[in-house]
Amino acid sequence: MNSDTVTAIAATVIALGSLWVSYTQAKESRLHSHQSVRPVLQVRRFKERGDSKAGIEVINAGLGPAIVTKSVVRLDGEEIGQWNYHTQERVSESLSVRPEAFSLRPGAVVLAGQSTFLFALEEFSEDQHDWFWNLITRRLVIEIHYESLYGGEDFKAMSPAF
Repeated sequence: MNSDTVTAIAATVIALGSLWVSYTQAKESRLHSHQSVRPVLQVRRFKERGDSKAGIEVINAGLGPAIVTKSVVRLDGEEIGQWNYHTQERVSESLSVRPEAFSLRPGAVVLAGQSTFLFALEEFSEDQHDWFWNLITRRLVIEIHYESLYGGEDFKAMSPAF
């Protein structure tokens, strides 16, 4: 083996090493970019102190917008549809007071830092509206499937169950 062959082999090894380093750096950079705009939805119940508002809200605690792909609503363990006007009507039809509601249709966007109610009583009183608190804590579950701007992740957030 002459010196030209050794030099060619060494150059090839160095080039392959450089290619591998470049590939892993690009992969890590892409992963970092995805994580830096990842949405993190949380669905939670809220009850303000005293006689005021109570309900279920969705919060995007992540750094990027969340794109809703679907929602699933369960009432008393039975799946009754997506969180839209018709499902809200079905949940509200037997209630003595009609709560305010906000729909989350597929394609809806929840911006980073955004917080919005899904189902709420504006003038909540524990004495008069314990039926509503029971509904949102024990009977109603809202599950939201979403993804980031990159798509395809199928993240999921759901209202906590007792």
